[in-house]
Amino acid sequence: MRIAIPLFDRFTALDAVGPYEVLKFLPGAEIVFVATEPGPVRDVPKWLAISADATFTEIDACDVLLVPGGPGARGLLKDEELLGWIGRMHEGSSWTTSVCTGSLLLAAAGLLTGLSATTHWAAIDVLESFGATYTAERVVFQDRIVTAAGVSSGIDMALALAAHIADQTTAEAIQLAIEYDPQPPFDAGSPAKAPQAAKDLLARGIR
Repeated sequence: MRIAIPLFDRFTALDAVGPYEVLKFLPGAEIVFVATEPGPVRDVPKWLAISADATFTEIDACDVLLVPGGPGARGLLKDEELLGWIGRMHEGSSWTTSVCTGSLLLAAAGLLTGLSATTHWAAIDVLESFGATYTAERVVFQDRIVTAAGVSSGIDMALALAAHIADQTTAEAIQLAIEYDPQPPFDAGSPAKAPQAAKDLLARGIR
């Protein structure tokens, strides 16, 4: 079972790594990181690199497509190479998925028109400009297309997907293996819950 994860400059690392940590446990899983060129691709803010195993021209099919997001995604919404590759992968995939603003790339490739989908809360308007309907859920299944909300929700999506691909017991075993038992110290993980001071700091730039 080939799981293809495209990488691009200024992707968000956890968008890719979180689901990777889950899906690598699936029986028969073969995970391949894909990019324009093989070699290291850096996240934002360019401190972490993941090595791409293959180029877009070398991977012509996959069983699961997992598209991460990140600040770099917005600059690729008209990138014919990436969007064309996403469309071709979707034609033969069993599952086409995204995390965070990766859904913008699915939408730009024409895959979310008329469908409900989710994305990072700061990208709702862009998602809907491509004809998708935003849903404020952490994970959204639409037939064989699955979208996850911002960053950390990719782990939730991957566990839900693992249950569909294998079974619930397998997904639960994977959850136990990675000790995924979220108990956040603060209840500030969504715009509806975060205190105004946190929103203001984020607006100014945390760093």
